[in-house]
Amino acid sequence: MITAAQINRYQRDGALFIDNALTDSQLGKLQSVTASLIEKSAQITQSNDQYDLDVGHSATKPRLTRIKLPHLLDPVFWQIVRSEQIVNLIKPLINSENIRLHTSKLNTKEPHGGQAVEWHQDWAFYPHTNDDMLAIGILLEDVAEENGPLLVIPETHRGAVLDHSKDGVFCGAINPQDPLFTPEKAITLTGRAGSLSIHHVRTLHGSAPNHSDRARKILFFECGAADAWPINGNSSAYTGMSQKTLWQKMQDNMICGQQTRQARLKDIPVLMPLSPPPDPTSIFKVQQSGGALSAFSAD
Repeated sequence: MITAAQINRYQRDGALFIDNALTDSQLGKLQSVTASLIEKSAQITQSNDQYDLDVGHSATKPRLTRIKLPHLLDPVFWQIVRSEQIVNLIKPLINSENIRLHTSKLNTKEPHGGQAVEWHQDWAFYPHTNDDMLAIGILLEDVAEENGPLLVIPETHRGAVLDHSKDGVFCGAINPQDPLFTPEKAITLTGRAGSLSIHHVRTLHGSAPNHSDRARKILFFECGAADAWPINGNSSAYTGMSQKTLWQKMQDNMICGQQTRQARLKDIPVLMPLSPPPDPTSIFKVQQSGGALSAFSAD
């Protein structure tokens, strides 16, 4: 059960780390299914709707940057995000009994060069009618400083939405020269497998390359209040759907409670993720094809 102190810390910082959030059984199931999915990726030679391949990927040595939408690939992922301990953690943070999954992803970050994720705010990718949204990051392996852990800048969830474009094209990352970017204030979220991080949808975050000899596997669930409706134009899980398909998917994605037809509007800054980058299929492709400038190049 989440404590009052943890709720206050999340509200203050826009981020939270919780040790030993999963049982050994839950963690073991996630690790086993993840290993199986990585093994299956050996059969493919280019990125597709399930996998983003990393440089050096081969049939004998699979290397991935991401497993896409794992909750659609195996029921164990749904079981975790809908589990009592996860729901009880996020209800007080989202302040709602009705919570919907926006999307899921499993970033694998391979040893010796697993890609950096440049500094960004999730809100820049998928603005909604309100920002009662967050991302849960479940550590599937121990994560240390050298693994390329998640970095967050506290209190940025209450500030500006920074520009995530380059030369008029959405690149999914901020300019490291932005005067509002304060990397010296960043905190590092490291810990043991089975622990998890939570960050607000507007919290500025990123991660350096993995310089270690161990993979850094983190399972992310992005979710929010059911009355947070996607704003037309965002690069989200809902773009291009008919009204019927959209309504069905929103209901199918409910973690707990019911999907409401009433959107709650909040006076918050929004920048649309347009014009689109050449390849919008994942954050890695958005940042690469959009020409994002790296804040980690010195690493």
